[in-house]
Order: sequence, then C-alpha cells, then structure tokens
Amino acid sequence: QVQLVESGGGLVQPGGSLRLSCAASGSIFAINAMRWYRQAPGKQRELVAGISSSNSTDYADSVKGRFTISRDNAKNTLYLQMNSLRPEDTAVYYCNGFVVVGDDFRMRSYWGQGTQVTVSS
Repeated sequence: QVQLVESGGGLVQPGGSLRLSCAASGSIFAINAMRWYRQAPGKQRELVAGISSSNSTDYADSVKGRFTISRDNAKNTLYLQMNSLRPEDTAVYYCNGFVVVGDDFRMRSYWGQGTQVTVSS
C-alpha cells in the first residue's frame, strides 16, 4: 500500500556532508510526523530527528547544529541534511512516517529499508 524508500547514503570523509532523502509512495491521503532513526553495528536503533506535519522539528543532542530535517509535502519526501559528519555518525539510517492511508483513512507507521552512511578517512 505505502512504501518509504531512502536514498543518498554513502561513504564520506570526516567533516563532510551528505543529504538523505526518503520518498513515500502508494495510497497516501496524508503524512503526519516523520522521523529519521539510525542504527550502528551492535547498538540499538536511536531517534535522530523528527518533523511534524506543521514543520516543528526536534533533534537528538548528538546531531544538533549539524543535521537539519525537512520535508516537501507536495512530493511526499523527507530529507536529512547532514553536515560536519563524524565517524560516530556511521550507521544505517531509516526513515519512519505516520501515514494516513487513502484506502481506509487509518493512520499507520511505515519504515524504509535503510541507507548506509559511513564516515571514514
């Protein structure tokens, strides 16, 4: 019914930048809150940043001032601009969205498949 597909990951040197995208498609009536999570090897998945339907944002302390979350509602797309990247930012990044499905107008949580971000020299 609904798919979330991330893109934009890759290998970058410390201090570099990447921009992640998460495109939602399918039977979408509306998308409420959207979030980026990440999971490093051997660690639990953690919340990185979130954005509401009214564009209110919040960030994990570890990424404040370096990462910026945004969304384009016309394109059903979520973004994460990551600057000043550090080796400890290395992880698989996942997007999560609370979608009102057009088929039955019920809200459900959907996840993307993840995109790898590696910060290394």
